[in-house]
Amino acid sequence: MPVDLFNTKPLAWDSAGLDADTKAMLDNLQPNIVQAHVREHLAVLFVHFDDGADGKRFLRGLLPLMKSARKHLEEVRAFDRSKAPGTPYVGVGISKAGYLKLGHSTTKFGDNAFKSGLKRRKDTLSDPPVGKWEKPYQGEIHAVVLIGDATGEPVAATRERVLALLPKTAQVLGEETGLGLRNAQGRGIEHFGYIDGRSQPLFLADQVAKEPGKNWTPFFPLSHVLAADPLAPRPDRHFGSYLVFRKLEQNVRAFRQAEEQLADSLGLKEADRQRAGAMLVGRFRNGTPLRLHGKPSSDGFPVQNDFSYRDDSGAKCPVGSHIRKVNPRDTRDGGLERVLGVMMARRGQTYGTRTDVPWDDAPPETRPTGGVGLLFMAFNASLQSQFEFTQQTWADNPGFPEEGVGHDPVIGQGKRELKVRYRETWGGDKLSPPIAEIPQTVTMKGGEYFFMPSLAYLKSL
Repeated sequence: MPVDLFNTKPLAWDSAGLDADTKAMLDNLQPNIVQAHVREHLAVLFVHFDDGADGKRFLRGLLPLMKSARKHLEEVRAFDRSKAPGTPYVGVGISKAGYLKLGHSTTKFGDNAFKSGLKRRKDTLSDPPVGKWEKPYQGEIHAVVLIGDATGEPVAATRERVLALLPKTAQVLGEETGLGLRNAQGRGIEHFGYIDGRSQPLFLADQVAKEPGKNWTPFFPLSHVLAADPLAPRPDRHFGSYLVFRKLEQNVRAFRQAEEQLADSLGLKEADRQRAGAMLVGRFRNGTPLRLHGKPSSDGFPVQNDFSYRDDSGAKCPVGSHIRKVNPRDTRDGGLERVLGVMMARRGQTYGTRTDVPWDDAPPETRPTGGVGLLFMAFNASLQSQFEFTQQTWADNPGFPEEGVGHDPVIGQGKRELKVRYRETWGGDKLSPPIAEIPQTVTMKGGEYFFMPSLAYLKSL
């Protein structure tokens, strides 16, 4: 029977009763989509083909280095049982221009954003002019190859094998290197110093079982992440996902200065000054949600994710904070994320090296102003309905979720013109005088839209 992407129950991928079509889907789906693959070390290669036939041979030649989603899940299960190491992750994405170079029409792809390409969507996303993007992204990127693992050696070895397959008629326009950033407790953080990636959509039964929730359920149907592969032999059982890749540079010094200025404006003293940053992000640096606690929990405390904003109009967590802007969590009618189908599977990785300690309270002047940031990656069933909607209608909209809250303090793009009012105390009613929005501290340096095709498509080349 055809794979039901709208199934209201998590996928029990190892069930004895799994039907043949779903098995075929997992056997032909790339890893890292329905479950994140470890990529503490990451290499990203952007490839341009001068010859379509050579491009096809290169993509097909990558198959021996790749594994299926099912193989990946089996490796995860083996690691959970015996710490048996898995194999490196190799993922392949093709842009609209890439499909055309390979000789394929893109009319069967249903996503208009993908068929436009990221360069032509810059105005929709309030991105910088293409001429200000980093040079590799200004060129015509046909394919992206992602290589990731827990340690650097397998990534370096696999990268060399990929480059050895590259024909003379192809070139690597650019390359990015991702490296996991962790705090003293070993938890993944981003360069502003906050725990990152905590709230993710979960699609598989064993994932959901590890994170039950009463106020917020992390389960989302596969319709949020998978799309039929229109060029595969069997689109009803061969699936892929639309990938957005964006290099986001972070001005850490400016963000930390904004935290300090907000704390000063609110008159926050000593340890309570940490609440200023939490009001911008929605969590304290160690991941404690501001919705539940006015002060950060102890560092060994689990990072909580089972909460909603049903009874918080902003007295505890500002409605304009980052995590509330991009994940409103209102459980009425199943939640905006579910009703609108916008929740994305985020798979990004930090880049750049630091000489300072990202999570401590050193003065802002000691922080980098550039050269570090996030390689933002997210899988979507629809770029237009998910990523672009989230960025344009929520993050970049100073009137969402209500008038006067301003842009997303972290990823919001666009001119800041508003003054915002905050609650002076956690859970209190008294509003502060109007305070100017914090400046934009994240800059998009380039990127592209890709479709991550099924392995069946790559085999058919």
